[in-house]
Amino acid sequence: MTSNNEHMLSGIRILDLTRALAGPSCTRMFAELGAEVIKVEPAASGDMVRGISKLRGERSLYIIQQSLNKKSLCVNLRDPQGLALIKELVPHCDAVVENFKPGIMAEMGLGYEDLCKLKSDIILCSISALGQTGPLSHKPGYDYIAQAYAGITSMIGEADAAPHIPLAGIGDVSTGVHGAFAIAAALLNRARTGQGQHLDIAILDCYYHCHEINVHQASGSGGDIKPTRAGRHLSYLCPAGIFTGTGGNLVLMGFMHHWPDLCAAMGRPELVNDPLFATDVDRLERRDDVIKLIEDWLATFSDVHSAVTKLENHGIPCAPILSVEETLSHPHLVERGTVRTVNDRLAGEFQIPGMPIKSSAYPEAPDYRAPTLGEHNREILRDFLQRSDTEIDALVETGVLASGDY
Repeated sequence: MTSNNEHMLSGIRILDLTRALAGPSCTRMFAELGAEVIKVEPAASGDMVRGISKLRGERSLYIIQQSLNKKSLCVNLRDPQGLALIKELVPHCDAVVENFKPGIMAEMGLGYEDLCKLKSDIILCSISALGQTGPLSHKPGYDYIAQAYAGITSMIGEADAAPHIPLAGIGDVSTGVHGAFAIAAALLNRARTGQGQHLDIAILDCYYHCHEINVHQASGSGGDIKPTRAGRHLSYLCPAGIFTGTGGNLVLMGFMHHWPDLCAAMGRPELVNDPLFATDVDRLERRDDVIKLIEDWLATFSDVHSAVTKLENHGIPCAPILSVEETLSHPHLVERGTVRTVNDRLAGEFQIPGMPIKSSAYPEAPDYRAPTLGEHNREILRDFLQRSDTEIDALVETGVLASGDY
């Protein structure tokens, strides 16, 4: 049973025991690159996100975005018969992905050692907030919990106010991608050695991996440098941050080798060698003066667009700050498929984030669709487990299997 759309990972089969965002983001990478992903959803209501973003009837736009090209198997995992079906599927799969609270898989009889008895070279990818080991591993958690422990939240917001959180699933999605890469590497390793393995991917670790200079500066300075949030501007390079223009804001990066170009754009070439502003260290010491200098110049333009055009003409990295609504029709984002239009059979046409991986061998985005709840129950049990229609009907009647047109 393979996808009608041949792609890079066609022939790979993933048993997906995940829900919410981090785990589904991992398996989404596989599904959108052509792998066969069997998404196991708990009976009777399915993945919790099927109740989110129900903007068009009972169909969740969230589940559509995260489940393109996945197959839905809705089964009662609390029923021994349902759990037995999952165990029967394991030998047919290359990898299992789960994001239960650590320890739950073992309690279900699906721990790594248990899975190895079913398929000796199985790859298990366990995604969690804080990891499978360590003093905090027992804690339940989400993206923002791991973000707080990773020191990332402390870096967001104004210096003299409480920290902020980003209204985007940065930790969840990046963890999903780390998990997908780990599975791909494990598949390559298995092809070379014949061995499977257990992968422990934590949102905490992935967030901490995002620190650019904060950790090594705090450690390398012996604690003299205490990284913290700096509001709209970078704390270690200048000028770099969000600047106010006429009628709006823009991001401008005029540090290091860009400073002479910025001075030329502003018509202030003398600032290049001015001892007060010559280096990033000099400019950081006088950051407020640099910000005022730039924003006074930006105020001479009729709007942000005009200022951005001037900066671009001088090769200075800059960007207008687009709203989400503005991204939906931005020519660059639309042409690249960064913004992707899907036409769901139930919810109709709308836009979602597109697949970030672009391939010369597979240039066209396949016309994938998202499954309804339990849509592939019968197909999966028939094709993989050789269950008859009569047997499947009995499982439906007893509540082991469930489905729904949403």
